[in-house]
Amino acid sequence: MSGPLYLLARSSVRYSTRLEEIAQVKGMQILIADDNERVRGLIKRLIADLCDEVFECSDGESAVRAYAERQPDWVLMDIELGEVDGLDATRRIKAEYPEARIVIVTNYDDSRLRQSAIDAGACAYVLKENLSALLELVRETEAPKPRH
Repeated sequence: MSGPLYLLARSSVRYSTRLEEIAQVKGMQILIADDNERVRGLIKRLIADLCDEVFECSDGESAVRAYAERQPDWVLMDIELGEVDGLDATRRIKAEYPEARIVIVTNYDDSRLRQSAIDAGACAYVLKENLSALLELVRETEAPKPRH
């Protein structure tokens, strides 16, 4: 009879440890960088059920700063963002934070831009006309990273 009690005790310890890990994880955070406020709002509504916090910015320089301050689980980055474009902002973020997950979200279905996005460090390239692909990508990923 001591065998089953021992196993039960061991599984309770594992469960308790797992609860501690879960307690350290806050909900998913996503940064949206797009110069068009309407597009940011559309993306925000689309992903609202997948995350607890959404941060927005309208230019590449703000995106770099926001990532450094918040280190969100995902960055959804447009290409055309003013003086610092989305590709340059992606390069800068990835240089400092190699673990950053950045998706280029754009109107341009261009193989050269797609390759430039990959070269800059983006993990995906999604067309704005197909935002459902963005939803699937974020939904299928692992849990948010632990935050302290």
